[in-house]
Amino acid sequence: MEDNNLTGLRVMVIDDSKTIRRTAETLLKKEGCNVVTATDGFEALSKIADHQPQVVFVDIMMPRLDGYQTCALIKNNQMFKGIPVIMLSSKDGLFDKARGRIVGSDEYLTKPFTRDELLSAIRKYVKAS
Repeated sequence: MEDNNLTGLRVMVIDDSKTIRRTAETLLKKEGCNVVTATDGFEALSKIADHQPQVVFVDIMMPRLDGYQTCALIKNNQMFKGIPVIMLSSKDGLFDKARGRIVGSDEYLTKPFTRDELLSAIRKYVKAS
């Protein structure tokens, strides 16, 4: 039997779209996750140390610090580099996926994502304890 319990899992959602943040947060909270949201990379980086997320979703197109830069900063940090980073993008481009891989992202979801896509992306990287 596969254990799909995500209760207590710490997830961070970084997106400048309130709608996307709210959608992801609602879906994840229903699964029992502890969700922290950030509107951009700067806010995310200040929250990441406090909340120690176990998985991070980051939008590619954001003001100030985009998703690639945010992912690179997470992956270049000794404390956080092990955190799976899942890129979110409204474009399903090969270039975007490749660029995401270069900066160390673990997965790529195209918006709008479904509940199942969101959850299976998490389950792929986080083994329920």
